[in-house]
Amino acid sequence: DFATPRAVLTGHDYEITCAAICAELGLVISGSKEGPCLIHSMNGDLLRTLEGPERLQGPESCLRPKLIQASREGHCVIYYENGLFCVFSVNGRLQATMETDDNIR
Repeated sequence: DFATPRAVLTGHDYEITCAAICAELGLVISGSKEGPCLIHSMNGDLLRTLEGPERLQGPESCLRPKLIQASREGHCVIYYENGLFCVFSVNGRLQATMETDDNIR
C-alpha cells in the first residue's frame, strides 16, 4: 500500500519555512519564505491569511515567518526572522506584538 496525502494545501508562492497543526481545531497554519502565513482546514480549504503589522517600512517590510505554534484555544503565535513575535486569533485578527533581540530557536 502507498500512503496518499489527505489534502493538498495551496496558496503560498514561495517555499514553506514553518508549519503547525492544531488537530483539536482541525487547522494547519503555514508560513512561507517571502509571504504571509496561511490557515487551512485539514481538508485543504484556505480559510485565512495572517498579515503581520504594517508599521514596518523598507527592506524589513517583508516579514519572514520562522516559527509557528497554534493552541487549542485558537491562538497562533508567529516568530519572524526580524525578532518580532505576533499573536493572532484563529479568525486572523492580530492580538499582540512584541519585539526581541534574543536568538529564538
